[in-house]
Amino acid sequence: MDPASLNATFSGRRVLVGVTGGIAAYKACWIVSRLAQAGAEVTVAMTPSATRFVTPLTFQALSGRPVYTSPWEHLESHDPQHIALATRADLAVVAPCSLDTLAALATGRADNVLLLILAAVDRAKTPVLLAPSMNAVMWGQPSTRRNIATLADDGYRFVGPAEGWQACRTVGQGRMSEPDEILDAARSALAHRVS
Repeated sequence: MDPASLNATFSGRRVLVGVTGGIAAYKACWIVSRLAQAGAEVTVAMTPSATRFVTPLTFQALSGRPVYTSPWEHLESHDPQHIALATRADLAVVAPCSLDTLAALATGRADNVLLLILAAVDRAKTPVLLAPSMNAVMWGQPSTRRNIATLADDGYRFVGPAEGWQACRTVGQGRMSEPDEILDAARSALAHRVS
């Protein structure tokens, strides 16, 4: 995706990037960097598991902004951070979106800072794009299929997953989409955003 197109779409936009636990978390670094270079105000929220794959400091350096890892820290405001971040965002992207996070969203759980923020997003106005990432067997589970259907009905949007080489040394469906494809889907979601 060319820089001019990215700038035209994302400059001045407020984008929440959620990162969950999984080896594909390293690809989120590239997404955050490209969004920041395009002029977006990027805020990263990480699940506890995500911090074991990529450090919050990495995302802070790439975004130039504080990174949220706990619902108990109010980094920028005296207001409850999940409400403020949710209402300010023009777009939310969760990449990678793990099996556990899909299940949590589908059942209304909000037991980490990312889930709290997403629970407060008005999806009628602010698109939430999920980029699933998991083993092929996990992706094919009936419970995963049910969760995806529930989330689609609830207004979440999806990009991927792709088929390809996975960290478990197999090839199959479940690999997180490549960053360019995620950015393209994010651009499309913003184009259809209701102001």
